[in-house]
Amino acid sequence: METIIKIRNLNKYYGSNRVLKDINLDINKGEIIGYIGANGAGKSTTVKIMLGLIEEYSGSVEIFGEKIVENKSNYKRRIGYIPETADMYENLTPREYLTFIGSLYGMSYDDIDEKALKLMELFGIQDVYDGRINSFSKGMKQKILIIASLINDPDILFLDEPLSGIDANSVLVFKEVLKELAKKGKTIFYSSHIMEVVEKLSDRIILLNDGQIVADGNMESLNTELKEGSLEGIFNKLTGFDDHEDIAKEIVSTISRGESHERL
Repeated sequence: METIIKIRNLNKYYGSNRVLKDINLDINKGEIIGYIGANGAGKSTTVKIMLGLIEEYSGSVEIFGEKIVENKSNYKRRIGYIPETADMYENLTPREYLTFIGSLYGMSYDDIDEKALKLMELFGIQDVYDGRINSFSKGMKQKILIIASLINDPDILFLDEPLSGIDANSVLVFKEVLKELAKKGKTIFYSSHIMEVVEKLSDRIILLNDGQIVADGNMESLNTELKEGSLEGIFNKLTGFDDHEDIAKEIVSTISRGESHERL
C-alpha cells in the first residue's frame, strides 16, 4: 500500500501542557480513518498540524512524500477540509463563495461555477445559489462547507464533525460519497464524537487518549482484542470512562428533586 501520510514522534505543547505525545502514524491511500477521542485528547490539534494551521511542534509530518514544513503550499492544493464550524464570508452568495474557494486551488471560474451548481443541486439547495449565506440555516451552511471541501477533487479529505446540522437524507448521501471517494483511492480522515457513524464508516479506527494513541485497528481486530462489542464500549474502556450510567442516574435524580408540580 502507498503511504500518503507519515507522522513521526509528533509532540505539541501549549505552554507547559503537552497536548500530543510522540504520535506515530502511517496512513495509506484509500483508507477511511476514524480518528476519535474525548475533548482535549488532541484530535483537532493533530488535524490542524496536518492542515498547516499549526506550525510550532516537534517531530515530522510528511504528506504525499514531502515534509509539510518544506512544502507549505503545494500539498494543500490536493486536500479538502470540513471543519465543524467555520468563519465563512456570509455576506457572499454560494456562487461567490465557492468560486472564490475554487480559485484558491487554481481552478477556472467556469469549471468551478458548473461544478458548484451541480453539487448544490445534488444536495437539494440549488435554488439558493445566489442567496446570501447569512440568511441560511446551520444545515445549509454546512452543505456549502462540504461542497467547498470537495470542489477541487481532493486526494485527502479531512473531516471534523462534518455532519453537524444537516438533514438525515443528506447524511445518507454524504456517507455514500465518502465510500465512493475511498474506492477511487481518496483518503478520508474523519474526526467525530458520533461513535455509530465512525464505527460504520471507518475501515480503520485510531483512538487518542490524553495525547497518545491507545488503539489502532479495524473494528473486528479491536473487538477481538477488547471484547466490548461496540466502538462506544471500546472507547469507554480505553479512556477509563465507565461511570456514565451512574452520572445519568444522578442527573435524573437531581432534576426530579424538590416539590412536584401539578401538570395542567
